[in-house]
Amino acid sequence: MSDIRDDVKADFTELFGYEPEGVWSAPGRVNLIGEHTDYNEGFVLPFAINKRTVLALGIRDDGVLRIASSFADEVAEIAIADLTPSALSGWSAYPFGVAWAMGQFGGDLAGVPGVDIYIDSVVPVGAGLSSSAAIESAVALALNDVWQLGFDRPTLAKIGQLAENKAVGAPTGIMDQSASLLGKRDSAVFLDCRSLDAEVIDLGFAAAGLELLIIDTGVSHSHSTGGYASRRASCEEGARVMGVPALRDLHVDDLPRAQELLDDETFRRVRHVVTEDQRVLDTVRTLREQGPTAIGELMDASHRSMRDDFEISVPELDLAVETALANGAIGARMTGGGFGGAAIALIPSDAVSRLQVAIDGAFAEHGFGQPVTFTVSAADGAVRES
Repeated sequence: MSDIRDDVKADFTELFGYEPEGVWSAPGRVNLIGEHTDYNEGFVLPFAINKRTVLALGIRDDGVLRIASSFADEVAEIAIADLTPSALSGWSAYPFGVAWAMGQFGGDLAGVPGVDIYIDSVVPVGAGLSSSAAIESAVALALNDVWQLGFDRPTLAKIGQLAENKAVGAPTGIMDQSASLLGKRDSAVFLDCRSLDAEVIDLGFAAAGLELLIIDTGVSHSHSTGGYASRRASCEEGARVMGVPALRDLHVDDLPRAQELLDDETFRRVRHVVTEDQRVLDTVRTLREQGPTAIGELMDASHRSMRDDFEISVPELDLAVETALANGAIGARMTGGGFGGAAIALIPSDAVSRLQVAIDGAFAEHGFGQPVTFTVSAADGAVRES
């Protein structure tokens, strides 16, 4: 972390003309299993990854927020008193939205000082690794510290989610921010998205000689566009017709009745969520009882469900998964919200290089753009670095 942390401090000082108060960071995340279950109040199993967003923050003597970054030319500025979702746009809606959301959760922003923030990140954007939640979580932790608001980490996750839902306009669930704030090294976060109870689950990848390979297809996606929102609307309609508060309240043995009551598309959306919730529970149990070498079929079934029932995969993701399974992967699936982004493959360490070559060849053969592949490990969540 030292290189990016030192660079962020230096860049902050060069831009704003004074030394920052401190440096904070938060990781991106990979979801091992449990896709589109979070906003249905179900179960997810993400882990924080060893790619992080880092920010330096300095205190101002007024009520103004200024945000700059390594990935945008402009310095965005707004008075704390003027923070409303309608006043926010562009990438700065993520950090400014967090500040606004803190007020919505009862934080007294009337007397807090302004701040300058400079952000840098090595979390790939658009790959389904939640670069947005990494920004939100780093900003939330930093503002909570310097404004002395006293929020705990589960509440900071809710604050980040509210910012993304209302300030950015992306109807995402609580999973990404929870993983970024609650993650632990070599472990996944088993999260109940209704109660927000979280349990750290040992992954055991290294001990089993396994690596998790990210296959970034390069196909960009955006959660604030229609595909994600329409899937969420289908889930809400399915729950309404089935007479339950959320799809979390349905079980696999409810699916025959659901098929009778719902149109085909809505039923398939519901079937994905109900079976995916069960796959999360089965994965947690399997990790505990048999270890990571036994979870491959659950990962594979998850991808088939997202491809066929939820219809959020794309040809590049399907090719990545098929190629991984043909070249030694124990299991593989797309990860993230869908419509692009990345797939993951759980694979023996000694087979990683062979798979990377096979992925490059398969994409070239199909005329797809060059993918980016890299391994990740489970890392600690958001932290004050200095």
